[in-house]
Amino acid sequence: MQLPPVFIDITPEDQAQELRAYLKSLGAEISEEKSPKGIEDDLHKIIGVCDACFREEKEDEVETVLNDIVSIMVLIPMERAENIILAFCEKLTKAPGQRLSEVCLRALWLLFQSLDERSPMRYHVYYHLIQIAKQTDQVKSVFRDIEHLKQQFAQSPPSSEQLQKLYRLLHEVLLKSNQSEQAAKVMIELLGTYTSENASQAREDAIRCIVSALADPNTFLLDPLLSLKPVKFLEGELIHDLLSIFVSENLQSYLNFYKNHKEFVTSHLGLNHEENMRKMRLLSFMQMAETNPEITFQSIESELQLAQNEVEPFIIEVLKTKLVKARMDQSARKVYTSSTMHRTFGRAQWQQLRDLLHCWKTDLQGVQDHLKTITAAQLEMMNQQ
Repeated sequence: MQLPPVFIDITPEDQAQELRAYLKSLGAEISEEKSPKGIEDDLHKIIGVCDACFREEKEDEVETVLNDIVSIMVLIPMERAENIILAFCEKLTKAPGQRLSEVCLRALWLLFQSLDERSPMRYHVYYHLIQIAKQTDQVKSVFRDIEHLKQQFAQSPPSSEQLQKLYRLLHEVLLKSNQSEQAAKVMIELLGTYTSENASQAREDAIRCIVSALADPNTFLLDPLLSLKPVKFLEGELIHDLLSIFVSENLQSYLNFYKNHKEFVTSHLGLNHEENMRKMRLLSFMQMAETNPEITFQSIESELQLAQNEVEPFIIEVLKTKLVKARMDQSARKVYTSSTMHRTFGRAQWQQLRDLLHCWKTDLQGVQDHLKTITAAQLEMMNQQ
């Protein structure tokens, strides 16, 4: 979201007096006279009734009022501006209706960009921005990705507690706007803010993270969750057992778990059994493809418990996910796989990658030696001529 800077030709005191008069004309309970206590007290009183401008029919007039307040606010020394900024943020999060909330979103974004990058108040403004983005379904205009978010606060890093509060809100808002991949990354960042000493306090966050990952139809790489300290703290519990099945076991393992813990899966966690089956079939096929470049339809039917007429549609679904690169031979009733995403990436996968890179390096060296031989031969021919 890009907004132009606001330039005002009059003094902040005169500007505050004009705002007082304007808000009073809209019915706000405020005096037109300047406060004898100075501009900060003026701002407190103006912000206290600034929602009177929401009665205006024209959105640009509302935005002008809010931007005027921002232009005065950023001139207040930061050590005395905290309560003023928080009061302004609270007012704007309560704006009624979609269009007014969008105006408030732009005004708060202007405030966020206008504050010094070292100001700790930027965190509070950003948190309220996300709250308004939740109401307006405009989170994309505020949040790009985790890396960009970290850059925004590079000069004034929030505390761990503040980050946890922000990440929880962001996760909720991103899920609501169907950005499940970004939501998963935010939740992993949230769990990463906990240490070994306080990992036990992250229980609810860890469970929420696991459930979100399992429920997301587009999340298949679940292995990294197991290394997170708050998730490790859940070892021995049913939720951790279920995650482990999705990480490295097959469809039958899931069905056995579901048979014994139906209520836990559907009622307690709120997961959909049919969607779980779909994901486990995809994950199980990936596991088959890791070691079998040639898979028969019959083995797919058996391993994934599919009817004969369900195999081809399933393979097409697998290819659409791009988790596996393969071609299907209907006449031979076989699938030929060329590559697959690994469900887990442990020591064996690192060794495989090392061997692959070593072969690649050797091949490149061979090409380089061959080119040197050709170049030398050509130079020799030229010298002979």
